[in-house]
Parts: sequence; structure tokens; C-alpha cells
Amino acid sequence: MRYHTPASFEDAVAIALQASGTTRFLAGGTDVLVQMRSDIVTPDDLIDVKHIAGVREITRRADGGWDIGVAVAGAEMSEHGELGREWPGIVEGMDLIGSTQVQGRATLVGNLCNGSPAADTVPAMIAAGVTLTVTGPEGSRKVAVEDIPTGPGRTSLAKGEVVSAVHVPARGDHGGDAYLRFIPRTEMDIAVVGCGVNLRLDGDVIVEARVSLGAVAPTALLVQEAADAIVGSTLDEAALAKLAKAAEAACNPIDDKRGTIEFRTEVAGVLAQRAAKIAYARAKGEAQ
Repeated sequence: MRYHTPASFEDAVAIALQASGTTRFLAGGTDVLVQMRSDIVTPDDLIDVKHIAGVREITRRADGGWDIGVAVAGAEMSEHGELGREWPGIVEGMDLIGSTQVQGRATLVGNLCNGSPAADTVPAMIAAGVTLTVTGPEGSRKVAVEDIPTGPGRTSLAKGEVVSAVHVPARGDHGGDAYLRFIPRTEMDIAVVGCGVNLRLDGDVIVEARVSLGAVAPTALLVQEAADAIVGSTLDEAALAKLAKAAEAACNPIDDKRGTIEFRTEVAGVLAQRAAKIAYARAKGEAQ
């Protein structure tokens, strides 16, 4: 195995392009190192991006949004007060990954690019409208989070491409988000269903919304019908019922030992309602 420590993302891309076997990028390593120890994967080239300037930084942009470095750990996000106040749903999703020790290493980008349909940060990021900078042989491009996963363990990233930054939009006024998941145990488990909701209010009326589901299809879903169900409402019982129905209709889950198709489908509707209530209360300044 060849271990590389590039000084820039352009250098990382060049190394990846020249690699002829199995290549992995290393930021936190909570997925790739476990896979290596379990003999699931043995990279021919391991490209460690932690030495690139800025990858451990969380910075406020001029437009009020945030840029998060690809090697920023979950613990660092949880300790960042402003980010957590503005986008608690994103931080909640990240905070659910693993143990305290894992939180010191796990990253948003690693959780995304591992390609798990049950990844906790992915529905939260999709709901928030997070975008990424992807650097590759042809330069850099902006990509929506929902366009990265293509199936279990697979992404849309081409050979030589690497995610080089995470961009969270400006929160703006009267907005709120939330992420919830259902797991069989109280801690340290994988989502049976996950749901992220992000919305904005004009008075008491929802004027913008995004709803995303995880672990109910081969990739995390952006469910436009679920968002449409609550836009124009005050999140009354009729709107919540439409939301649950739309979330359930979007599901295409599997049967396994952790949950049946029927169970996952029902839970998706329940979590969508609960997450929407939390996001609505946060938008009104009534909950944290």
C-alpha cells in the first residue's frame, strides 16, 4: 500500500488519477480504517487529505452561510455554538455517529461518501440544502449532496474526483431544521429510518420546506411531495397527515432483521411529522 499526504486537493487528484488499483481518500478514517482492519478493502493507494490547508476549519461566508472543511470532526461541529444554533439538524445528524471516540474523527464527507443509505448526516444535509465542492481533473464544480450517493456503497464521483469543501447555506430569518432517526437500541446503532426537515415561516405559515428520508431506499431521498404537503400550512393536523402520507409513499425499503418494509414505511411517516414539529418550533424560536 502506498500512503500519500498531498499538500493540495489538486495534488490529491493527480495522485488518484495515476493510481491503478484500489484508491481511498482518508480524512477521519472511521469507515476506511475499519474496512481495512476487517479485510473488506485493502487500498493500493491511501490518500490522506488531512494535511491540506483549511480542511479542519469551520468558517462563516460573507453571505452568512458556512464552509466546513472535509476533515472537521463531529466533536468540533458539536462544540461550534453558532453553527449549532443556526443548523441544529445538521449537527444532530453528525452527533449521532458512533461513540465519543468516533466523534473525535468522523466527518460529514466520510459519512456521505461511504455510500450507506442509513447515513445519519445525509438526510440532514439534504434537507438543509447543503452543497459540495468536488475537485477533479477538469477543475472544481458545485454538487448538491443528494446527487452524490447512487446506491449502497456507491457515489457519482468519477476517478480522480474528491470532495474538497462542504457549503451550508445562510440560515436566514424564521427558519428551523431537525433530524430524527429510529434505531433498535438507545445508542450506537444504525438508523432503521432517518428523517431531516428544514423549513421557513412567514408569520405562522410555512413558505419553504425540504424533507429528506434515509434508510428507506437505496439512497437518501429528497421528497418534494412531503415538502409540498406542509408548504402553505401552519403545520396543522391536516398538513401533518398529508406529510406522513407523502413520506410513506416515497419509501422503497428492504426487509431485514432490523426492520420490515411495513415497519420502516410507517416509521418514516411518524418521524417526518415529529421532525417537522421540531423544525417548526425552532423556526418560531420556541425550541432548540
